[in-house]
Amino acid sequence: MREFKRTDRVADQLQQELAVLIQREIKDPRLGMVTVSSVKVSRDLGYADIYVTLLGENDPARVKENLAVLKRAAGFLRSQIARRIKLRHVPELRFHYDESVVRGHKLSALIDEAVASNRPQESDDAAAADGAGQDDESRQGDMRHGDGESR
Repeated sequence: MREFKRTDRVADQLQQELAVLIQREIKDPRLGMVTVSSVKVSRDLGYADIYVTLLGENDPARVKENLAVLKRAAGFLRSQIARRIKLRHVPELRFHYDESVVRGHKLSALIDEAVASNRPQESDDAAAADGAGQDDESRQGDMRHGDGESR
């Protein structure tokens, strides 16, 4: 069996070419810093779903505007890809916003918050355990030196 499917190889090539084309060839001022995070190509190579992220912008209106610019430029990008990649049929490009990065940042923040709120409890528990341990040791030392009387 083959190590990589043809659709995976085409998707990787499309991702590389689209990253360069979007950065260098699209001159629309509304387009922000777009990163092509992944590309998934259908089995028949008819469609390519391109997932993009926006650097530093999570505003839904801005995301929608950037996707509209990319959808409008899809024909141009497709023609440029046809010149750069040898394919009989260049897939139709469909752009989607990749929310996994934003979701990852939110989850990371929640984890950090949970860890930070747990630290005071841990330090209180550790102090209580240290105090209890010292009391036991001092009692044992007193027992060794006599009738339980302190020195």
